[in-house]
Amino acid sequence: MLYLLIMDFEEKKIKKKLTPQQALTRAQLSCAYQERCQQEMRDKLYEWGLYSDAVENIISDLITTGYLNEERFAKTFAGGKFRIKKWGRIKIRIELKKRKISEYCIKSAMQEINDTDYIKTLKQLIAKKSKEIKGGKLQVRNYKIAQYIASKGFEQNLIWDILKEED
Repeated sequence: MLYLLIMDFEEKKIKKKLTPQQALTRAQLSCAYQERCQQEMRDKLYEWGLYSDAVENIISDLITTGYLNEERFAKTFAGGKFRIKKWGRIKIRIELKKRKISEYCIKSAMQEINDTDYIKTLKQLIAKKSKEIKGGKLQVRNYKIAQYIASKGFEQNLIWDILKEED
């Protein structure tokens, strides 16, 4: 019985392979729906059963027609993660590097984050976390706050500067 369940699961995992034209159309729709980076689309195309020549041809076609743009993706990604998820520059940079975005595009994306908004968000996160942590020594409390904020990708020196201001 277990063998049949595993076989059924494996059959569902194997998807129908697409022709290069079908894959191009699906990739265009995917890119039109949401900004994508080249690596995401490359992985998707391989997942759809295409080979490297076809994948690279489709990627170059998507770039020339404007569906794929690494700089635009990086700016959108950085702005969204900062505004919505309250990520810091360090975490955003790491995530962009994971997606194999060029250093030029990463620098361009980091300029999308306004310094005053960045500090304001950092202060808001510190205030919110300090309300959650009750009691204990000030040093221990500040350490817990700093650890949490650093995990969100903010720079240690900025965190400690703001924590010292509040004391």
